[in-house]
Amino acid sequence: MSDSIFTKIINHEIPSTILFEDDDFIAIKDIYPKAPVHVLIIPKKAYESLEAVELEDDAFYAKLLKTTRLVAKNLGISENYKLFMNVGKEMQDVPHLHLHLMGGFDKEKQNSLFSE
Repeated sequence: MSDSIFTKIINHEIPSTILFEDDDFIAIKDIYPKAPVHVLIIPKKAYESLEAVELEDDAFYAKLLKTTRLVAKNLGISENYKLFMNVGKEMQDVPHLHLHLMGGFDKEKQNSLFSE
């Protein structure tokens, strides 16, 4: 797999608004937000999509969700947020696994977000 834009962000080769970073994950602001708070949670290990992660890798899945919850808490949206992930070449704009964390909108907007 060739380096994606996310790999370049992880390596600090191109700028991004980094909201969280540790040894395994980085969280950045989405440049095309669909909500008042729209963050991408990206593993530093370059998995092409969720299907590239071994089903038995419980530690990865746990750390992904733990990191997401921590970022949501740090952003003040831990009581109400949405998570979604695109999987596969037909769905992903960037071939590097990432989870969308979205929040900060009122309930009416939240309910209509995916109905279009």
